[in-house]
Amino acid sequence: MPKCCRREDSGRLFKQHQIGAHNGNRENARDSGSLVPTNQTEKVPKDTAVQTKEDHSKPQHLPERNKPRMEQNIHQIDMSRLDMIYMAPPPPPLPPPPPPLPLPPHPKEKIIVKPIVPVEASSAKSPAKAQRPLTYARSFTVASLQQYTNSFSQENLIGGGMLGTVYRAQLPDRKLLAVKKLDKRVSSQQKDDEFIELVNNIDRIRHANVVELTGYCAEHDQRLLVYEYCSNGTLQDALHSDDELKEKLSWNARIQIALGAARALEYLHEVCQPPIVHRNFKSANVLFNDDFVAHISDCGLAPLISSGSVSQLSGQLLTAYGYGAPEFESGIYTTQSDVYSFGVVMLELLTGRKSYDRTRNRGEQFLVRWAIPQLHDIDALSRMVDPTLNGVYPAKSLSNFADIISRCVQSQPEFRPPISEVVQDLTDMIQREHNESNGDRLKS
Repeated sequence: MPKCCRREDSGRLFKQHQIGAHNGNRENARDSGSLVPTNQTEKVPKDTAVQTKEDHSKPQHLPERNKPRMEQNIHQIDMSRLDMIYMAPPPPPLPPPPPPLPLPPHPKEKIIVKPIVPVEASSAKSPAKAQRPLTYARSFTVASLQQYTNSFSQENLIGGGMLGTVYRAQLPDRKLLAVKKLDKRVSSQQKDDEFIELVNNIDRIRHANVVELTGYCAEHDQRLLVYEYCSNGTLQDALHSDDELKEKLSWNARIQIALGAARALEYLHEVCQPPIVHRNFKSANVLFNDDFVAHISDCGLAPLISSGSVSQLSGQLLTAYGYGAPEFESGIYTTQSDVYSFGVVMLELLTGRKSYDRTRNRGEQFLVRWAIPQLHDIDALSRMVDPTLNGVYPAKSLSNFADIISRCVQSQPEFRPPISEVVQDLTDMIQREHNESNGDRLKS
């Protein structure tokens, strides 16, 4: 700080010297030409400074009236001689620098558990970084999946639908996976970055009753999704194809399956933000693991179904097979449309019938149309129940189950309950049955 003050004093003395010399030697052209103007900030040449010193060392040639002033000027020159010779007047002090901006956090700190990377952000990155997968899901190669599925052989074919076919895959460690090979007409409607964003969205879906995504493949114009393997097949198979599995479907087991599926939809509709509409809920998408716990598949694939001809096809299929809500014919599909489809699956659990069965009489082919008039008739309801249950079910529980179905399959979406209400109703049913069974044991 003292150093800064001295520079300011030197600059002040230097300016006073300039003014004094100019005023005292107005007649002397040689003196006035050798001095630096007050507004000039460039360095004074050395020879000019020396000449000025020599001129002032001979004050006897100047008039007497200028002598006192000249002595003062000589004193000033001695005080600032070095500054005048070797440097220009100091510039005005710079304003203090602004406070430093806080450093942005490291990119890793901003990454959420399962990030969704917008297309704009990925395109702005360098080519090397843009090629890296922007997801935590495991990336498989086509060659590896061909090896694990035995070249997608028929013996490893599990099932298929409007989006593609599903194959069983066995890893070198003998772990089983399910590989969904998307149909060309589906995968061709998405760019690579859009498919990666879809994978990210699916990878974020984590729930005990949702089939978990394990990985993906986006190579050689192929799009595949790799899921955990559910060893006990689908609800559709258990109800309509596999008699051995159907025997395991007791009344209590059916309520638990309905509750597990409802909890999965509740998670998609009310926990995920923004809400996720399944758009393809049916008994074929209710899978069972080793413990026979219901897991919902195809969650998060609605963007594939919504595109172009696939959307039209999905509407036709859901309507044709009896799962589509009435508003779907108008191209409208919301979370309440999922509730309608869920009600149809509950009807399958209740009756053991398919949602659409062309082998039956014309009036019984569509399950909802046939069942709705009978849901509130106790005698008709008891005749509707799946005969494989052999009448082993509580009548009150059956009535409550039918009441939930009736509300879910209302033709107007605003009259259908939110799925969270269905979850609560099913939970209350199970709790009441548990309490009643405990009471019966105590009485006995």
